[in-house]
Amino acid sequence: MTWTEERVTVLRQLWGNGKSASEIAALLGENITRNAVIGKAHRLGLSNSTAPVRKKPVPATPAMAGATILNLTDRMCKWPIGDPREPGFHFCGRPCQPGLPYCAEHAAVAYQPPNSKRRDGAAGVA
Repeated sequence: MTWTEERVTVLRQLWGNGKSASEIAALLGENITRNAVIGKAHRLGLSNSTAPVRKKPVPATPAMAGATILNLTDRMCKWPIGDPREPGFHFCGRPCQPGLPYCAEHAAVAYQPPNSKRRDGAAGVA
């Protein structure tokens, strides 16, 4: 595998368009690997600062429908969904509201104003 001027030009263009090293390698073909693309990009001084912001692909895992205890972060909604004893149990996982452990939808359920009977101390009175 050799890096011709044509391949370097294509590499620069694709890298600048935000393509991944794997995508670039597949487009260049002929025994060019992902690692070869990364190495050449590094030697050419290409970096994420010269390209559009690269976003990591979101893995297609059960976390798409929510978060498990293993991937739950402090910025994710911690509303439990399902029975913890069942295999499909997970947490909501959507972005939290600032200062709260829940997303907007679940915070509306969790933090309700007291009803008028409770507020007036008349709970249990018919």
